[in-house]
Amino acid sequence: IRKKITIFATILHLKCYCMMNLQAREILQRHKLKRTSCREGIIQLILSTDTALSEHEIRERLEGNYDRTTFYRSFKTLIENKIIHKIVVDNQMVKYALDIAVSHQKPHAHFYCEQCESVLCMNNAQITIPELPHGYKIFESELILKGLCAACTE
Repeated sequence: IRKKITIFATILHLKCYCMMNLQAREILQRHKLKRTSCREGIIQLILSTDTALSEHEIRERLEGNYDRTTFYRSFKTLIENKIIHKIVVDNQMVKYALDIAVSHQKPHAHFYCEQCESVLCMNNAQITIPELPHGYKIFESELILKGLCAACTE
């Protein structure tokens, strides 16, 4: 029975990996960007986590796979093409997540836990965009909620 469970877990892990890999490829293809292993790696990493990650966290998890220049060029390209977006927590902390155009989410608030420093998308806390006077255009809207997450509250 243990052997069957291990085999099932391995198959499930491989299926999840293939789906993430396929999604990264599809995302790059939809944005008409050249597929590189670094770009795919960054997207896969962001897809595989449930919290936003800092540039340092992403670079650290991919360390050894790509040189600094390749990483920064790939990272910049993904930001410029609105595949990933910045979540500015404060002057010293910026995290990154999939852009809402890629994730197909509605504009929503982000929650920053002051204890574990995680940033989570609050998909149920959607942002209502106010109506602006004629001639104004909104390019971005951001709401950061700060406090303690459920895990840190316990």
